[in-house]
Amino acid sequence: MDYAIKKSDSEWRSELGAEKFAVLREAGTERPGTGELLDEGRAGLYTCGACNAELFQSGTKFDSDCGWPSFYESVRPEAVELLEDRSMGSVRTEVRCAKCGSHLGHVFPDGFGTPTGDRYCMNSLSLNFTPAE
Repeated sequence: MDYAIKKSDSEWRSELGAEKFAVLREAGTERPGTGELLDEGRAGLYTCGACNAELFQSGTKFDSDCGWPSFYESVRPEAVELLEDRSMGSVRTEVRCAKCGSHLGHVFPDGFGTPTGDRYCMNSLSLNFTPAE
């Protein structure tokens, strides 16, 4: 995909720092249960940790007990890019920011009890949160 925001790895690394770079640009994963946004319960907006594009509304966040912040849908279908991921010995669906191509996490069809049936399992390090005023 041709992303609106394009930067070199050295530019991203400099802007993000090592920990965020590993998740956002190298498709890493933070340890479950450690993300600062896991228990965030305030109303607000979740944006891309790299480019600040709008990704998720707090009203779509739910407790999935998976160890990462979970949402049942993005703010708009075109806000995220979904890609087949065959790493780790299975087939999963990777979620990337559609504006800059940064790795956010994965989406699974096991969001039981949600309006969509989906569970967007996101890394806290890949998101920014802005509380509603």
